[in-house]
Amino acid sequence: MEIGILQSNGIEALPQFLTSLAIGLLIGLERERNPSAKAGLRTFALVSVFGTLTALLAAKLGTPWLVVAGLLAIGAMIVAAYFNTPNTVNDPGTTTVIALLLSYGLGVMVWFGLGKLAVMLAIGVTALLYFKPELRGFTKKLTRHDLLAVLQFSILTFIVLPILPDQSYGPYGAVNPHQAWLMVVLISGISLTGYAALHAIGTRYGAPLLGFLGGLASSTATTMVYSRHGKDNPRMLNLAASVIVTAGLVVIVRLMLVGMAVAYGNLPSLFPMLSGGLLLGLLYVLYDRRKMLDTKDLKIPETSNPAELHMALGFGLIYVLVLLISAWMKDVAGSQGIYAVALVSGLTDVDAITLSSLRLFTLKQLDEQQTVTTIAIAFLSNLSFKFGLVYFIGGRELAKRVAGGFAAISLGVMIGWFAI
Repeated sequence: MEIGILQSNGIEALPQFLTSLAIGLLIGLERERNPSAKAGLRTFALVSVFGTLTALLAAKLGTPWLVVAGLLAIGAMIVAAYFNTPNTVNDPGTTTVIALLLSYGLGVMVWFGLGKLAVMLAIGVTALLYFKPELRGFTKKLTRHDLLAVLQFSILTFIVLPILPDQSYGPYGAVNPHQAWLMVVLISGISLTGYAALHAIGTRYGAPLLGFLGGLASSTATTMVYSRHGKDNPRMLNLAASVIVTAGLVVIVRLMLVGMAVAYGNLPSLFPMLSGGLLLGLLYVLYDRRKMLDTKDLKIPETSNPAELHMALGFGLIYVLVLLISAWMKDVAGSQGIYAVALVSGLTDVDAITLSSLRLFTLKQLDEQQTVTTIAIAFLSNLSFKFGLVYFIGGRELAKRVAGGFAAISLGVMIGWFAI
């Protein structure tokens, strides 16, 4: 079987070598900034190209051991460089060694037809190297409780999830243990991403990013925290309102991510409806951006780690309960029944009813229009609930400042909803 693209003159292999060169330059560019690194821009580029060349020769000559020999040679070379010339900053250089070996491996991947994956991995590796200070600061902020929660969640995700039965039980065949826990993993994963980024980045980039990350972690908690923040400090009313509106807008992003994960390509009407709210909300935020420039006195919302076992199990139970009630109400009262469930359950948790309606859609118990309408009602109900929190916790002045943003988001969703 021919593995590489190599004909008489070999010029057809040029794109692979150019890709390898770009990968090496990308990773080497970051390492060049490190004064203790024994390998920089040129070395990484050459090593990556050497990996592709080695793979080419191995495929052409039918001697796969050449790839292993090349890897050992690169490893020995960089280790010898650190051994013969110790650096002055007490850095063992293990990161650079591993990065160099990865560059070689990525170069090999390019020749074997995995160029796109190699480029994606190169970008990820470069980001990992570049954000060393942020990652180190983040790990120091993690408590033992946070680490334990992540470990518990990892066990339940990668050990328990695969062994859960993937079949339907209960009334209407609506409860599937494997599918239900998969939804828990999905929501907790999105929330955990926001939680981690929120604690890693903090308030250094101001209100817009704080509102975005707070909305990913928990838009309700962010709304409550900044409602109190605005009430306690009248000078922060505009800034608190900006964070709250941005966090509310992020709920739409969460719903889009959930929709893509659960019903990608099968629910085309969902995204136009959500896009209307996202567009008008973004326009309002951009128009109101001058109120976000003052970043002093910003506080990180105190949100619980979404990877904690009790939170994951709690959401799972809520999801199953809402799913059963939705299926029952749909059977008893038709679409009006599930709309009523969406109106009530959406007040405090829009994720559960969204996932439940998507589940019923996949079971063909709801059509596309009913599913989109259910999600729209749940979202508008949730936004109304948050506005009530702002009014009763933050007071009338803060509510006035939030009202415009929430109105723009709601109007956009309704326009998209009616348009479909």
